[in-house]
Amino acid sequence: MKYRLLGKTGLNVSEIGMGTWQLAGLPWGWDPPDEQESLKTLRRFLELGGNFVDTAYVYGRSEKNAELNRHSAEELIGQFLKETGSRDKIILATKIPPKNGKWPAWKNTPITEVFPDAYIEKIVDESLKNFKIDTIDLMQFHVWQDDFVNDDGWKKTIQKITKAGKVRFWGISINDYQPSNCLKTLDTGLISTIQCIFNLFHQKPTEKLFPYVKKHNIGLIARVPLDEGGLTGRLTLESTFTDPLHSVYFSKDRLKEVVPRVDKIKTLLGSETRSLPELVLRYILSWDAVSATIPGTRKVKYVEANTSVSDGRRLSPKLMTTLKTFAWERNFYVDRDLAMKDSHYVEV
Repeated sequence: MKYRLLGKTGLNVSEIGMGTWQLAGLPWGWDPPDEQESLKTLRRFLELGGNFVDTAYVYGRSEKNAELNRHSAEELIGQFLKETGSRDKIILATKIPPKNGKWPAWKNTPITEVFPDAYIEKIVDESLKNFKIDTIDLMQFHVWQDDFVNDDGWKKTIQKITKAGKVRFWGISINDYQPSNCLKTLDTGLISTIQCIFNLFHQKPTEKLFPYVKKHNIGLIARVPLDEGGLTGRLTLESTFTDPLHSVYFSKDRLKEVVPRVDKIKTLLGSETRSLPELVLRYILSWDAVSATIPGTRKVKYVEANTSVSDGRRLSPKLMTTLKTFAWERNFYVDRDLAMKDSHYVEV
């Protein structure tokens, strides 16, 4: 496993991190997974040199989990840390959800409705309790609008929490497909990391965000590296899904768009990479601006495959130039036309 500096935090993180929204199930997603399998996956990730685990307060906080008396992702990770005594081996990142439940953060909504001061403190304390630890390495705001920078409440609150020793560093998980919706906030110097969608289809972060984070030493965490499974190479025109997210994200009409594009990318395999996931992950790691990428998984075999890509080998300039032609900026999370009409979900 290779490691990179997480910007000005000075933390050395495994360049292949572990995303965990599958670990305990989503609030509105698939059935809760096998907790023992999830714990085995965490253990294997650690054995293979992984040390960066990214989660969120909302992951696994579902009615179904509550009915079954099961753990949220934070609680499950807390159990793992306690059972293995591995707290000092893991750099732990989590996120504060928006209090108003709006995903993403709506434009022109004041931060006092999204992240009130007392609410920020409350979630930090609850996350600490879930993890059964004293300090969180990286606490991130799970949504964001750059206009939030004009309010001083959150600034004073996070400095207060940091001074109390509850959080070491602060970050922002940017709204889906809005990679520049944070630059004014980064200018405050209070935010150490940015998490954004970055993959072979969504290359827009390379235009403004990547140059900024390199210049200002901001850690960059690339999420959704495999496009919710679209870039695994396993989807076909006949693929079906039982969970709400993927059944909408990969509807039949959308599969007709995704599958042919992916088939064209597959023709590039052979000389430098052997599988599509390897190609996609190596593409992301070939950018110096990236500190880590966090493919989500709850299965040992996928952790083993993902971490094997971290060997220091980057794609050739020729292949990187070719891959640039596969950029495909679209939003499968929401109806783009409706979003633009409502003017609350636009790239700045």
